[in-house]
Amino acid sequence: MTTTTDGIHHITAFVNDVQETVDFYAGVLGLRLVKKTINFDAPEIYHLYFGNETGEPGTIITFFPQENARQGILGGGQVGVTVYAIPPGSLFFWRDRLKKYEVKSMDTVRFGEDYVRFTDPSGLLIDLVERDEGMGNTWSFGGISQKYAIKGFGGALLFSRASSKTALVLENVLGLERIAEEDGLIRYKSHGDRGNVIDLNVENMESGLGGAGTVHHIAWRVQDDDEQLLLHNLLDAIGFQPTPIVNRQYFKAVYFREGGGILFEIATDPPGFATDEPEESLGEKLMLPDWYESERSVIESLLPPFEIRSLE
Repeated sequence: MTTTTDGIHHITAFVNDVQETVDFYAGVLGLRLVKKTINFDAPEIYHLYFGNETGEPGTIITFFPQENARQGILGGGQVGVTVYAIPPGSLFFWRDRLKKYEVKSMDTVRFGEDYVRFTDPSGLLIDLVERDEGMGNTWSFGGISQKYAIKGFGGALLFSRASSKTALVLENVLGLERIAEEDGLIRYKSHGDRGNVIDLNVENMESGLGGAGTVHHIAWRVQDDDEQLLLHNLLDAIGFQPTPIVNRQYFKAVYFREGGGILFEIATDPPGFATDEPEESLGEKLMLPDWYESERSVIESLLPPFEIRSLE
């Protein structure tokens, strides 16, 4: 039995300094901070969500910033490269913008597409690629007009310790279609129009080490609770030992580690980020789940302050 996903729901990563991270993703890349909350399992650490204007699935990158965190090592069992889609004709703008902010970049090509590659301040690898599909971003910040604004995810490059096992999950569980293979990579595509192009290494890779500058997990979209439960039961039946369904306030989540070592999540599209604050003020206030609200003053005293600021 095969289910299908529209593609990436969100990607979550470990980073270092919170202000440095906010300056980069909001100030340099022009993404919107759509949710300022905490790691529900470690409330002394922020959980920050960046995306398009309303934080739609397929646009969200999330971070656990922790100063002086152990530096991770990129390798097998991880998302190797996070790929963002930008409007056609905007690579020239982004090359200039990265140079302006002294972000070193390089050009690369995969499957006939031109990419600009760079790293964030913690070392996360990022690619920008021009794509026609997918709606534009209506959010404009830091001197980036909607004409050039990042649309959301283009996809990801997965680094697997057991490529054939990862391929089986992508194809036979998530329903991605294998569409090409070249230069040691397999390309998959989902039927969605964001976060829908996934590349996978053919040769197995040595294990990486989690820490700052690495991705913690990649989440795949499902439309609702029923579809998530169906997929949970399938994963359980074929031996992946998925976690129970967890309420993350803005979506429900199920986690499992696929055979190549990458932590996968299945996340529901609803309810979204406007469930506890208005769309016009997303990300402005620290939002806590009900069970932490009585500890707000203590939690706020533990979290380092930061601000969203234009770097222009």
